[in-house]
Amino acid sequence: MKIVIIGNGIAGTNAARYIRKYSDHEIIMISGESDYPFSRTALMYVYMGHMKLEHTKLYEDYFWAKNRIQRVKAWVLHIDAASHTILLDNGHQLKYDKLILASGSKSNKFGWPGQDLKGVQGLYHQQDLSSMEAHSHLIKRAVIVGGGLIGIEMAEMFHSRHIPVTFLVREASFWNAVLPKEESAMINEEILQHGIDLRLGDELKEILPDSQGQVNAAVTGKGEKISAQFVGLTVGVSPNIEFLKDSGIETKRGILVDEYLQTSQPDIYAIGDCAELRSPKPGRRAIEAVWYIGRMMGQTVAHTICKQPILYDPGTWFNSAKFFNIEYQVYGDIPAQTPEGIQSVFWQHESGKKSIRINYSIADQVVTGFNLMGIRYRHEVCEKWLESLTPIEEVLKDLSLANFDPEFFISYESELLKIYETASGRQLKLRSSRNLNLVTRFLRKSTI
Repeated sequence: MKIVIIGNGIAGTNAARYIRKYSDHEIIMISGESDYPFSRTALMYVYMGHMKLEHTKLYEDYFWAKNRIQRVKAWVLHIDAASHTILLDNGHQLKYDKLILASGSKSNKFGWPGQDLKGVQGLYHQQDLSSMEAHSHLIKRAVIVGGGLIGIEMAEMFHSRHIPVTFLVREASFWNAVLPKEESAMINEEILQHGIDLRLGDELKEILPDSQGQVNAAVTGKGEKISAQFVGLTVGVSPNIEFLKDSGIETKRGILVDEYLQTSQPDIYAIGDCAELRSPKPGRRAIEAVWYIGRMMGQTVAHTICKQPILYDPGTWFNSAKFFNIEYQVYGDIPAQTPEGIQSVFWQHESGKKSIRINYSIADQVVTGFNLMGIRYRHEVCEKWLESLTPIEEVLKDLSLANFDPEFFISYESELLKIYETASGRQLKLRSSRNLNLVTRFLRKSTI
């Protein structure tokens, strides 16, 4: 059987890897972006000089021949689902028995005047990094539009080269659609402390050119004209699906898939950023453009094609990011606005750069989520607590089991426990354990 994968991001690569693990089928992976799969989240560190582009490769070059995974450098122009044929921009056609669409995302544009000028771009593909590098020697000031993860990455990239940045964030506080107000305020302060000109409650109106068709200035929604030689459009991403026009594959925002990641056409699947679930699980989005989700989808579709069909299960929600020097982790459900029936235990360090939030249900006391800023917890421990419906007091007493920091670092479990005790009027005893053997035994226990 010939299996063709369009896209070589984490979703497509993981699909290829597991197809080979499960079978001896022929595998062809197509990408017009790069010769080899790479870590997209590492692009910023290439620009900042921390690593070279070759260091971002997911595997050594010999991996692909050794595992008999063919790579084709080309863009897909059209898919004929009826004849199981793919047309490439080099004029070649490929036949497939099974097709996996893992075409990822593209940066959003919203029709701003001047959005197609030289020096206006997003940051998603390797080509975006190359363009950003090519323009950098001309930049006296950059304007970044959009208060999300890609925007703050771009701000840090320019900051590393001492290029002044004005950051336009339409919302009243950074990423406040995702983060609770205390955590969002922490990131505002972190951005400002790094010398970024953060403009909350403002947005882009238009981009003005110079005589050479290059960016010359950005005009804000408040009417201010900001001289700039680069405008970063980082107002989110959307599924990269334009090449599917007239293919017969049903799309909405993304490529519509069922619980087996099957599209509307036989023998065609979609995974990763481009896939849109017809019936997402309660509390989850139809499109989840997250690295961890792409990885899971890749393994799931490989199992369905090569062994037996299995339902896609996204598991416990997890995400991580970095805001300059503050690391962020979330496990489970931590909405920006605490819903009715949910209580938070929240602690923040006096430095303003660390915090712990644990949400739990008032009715049954079961923990529903963890939000961590500047502190790491063990993924497997938090996941087990959430999946086992563990009560908040049991979590608080055993909180040291989750602490990921080295043994002699300061821990803050006792401070969080005191906050809960003050609010609840109950007295709890912290079960202290930093021993990895105890963590291992805890994870081996049967479900609570």
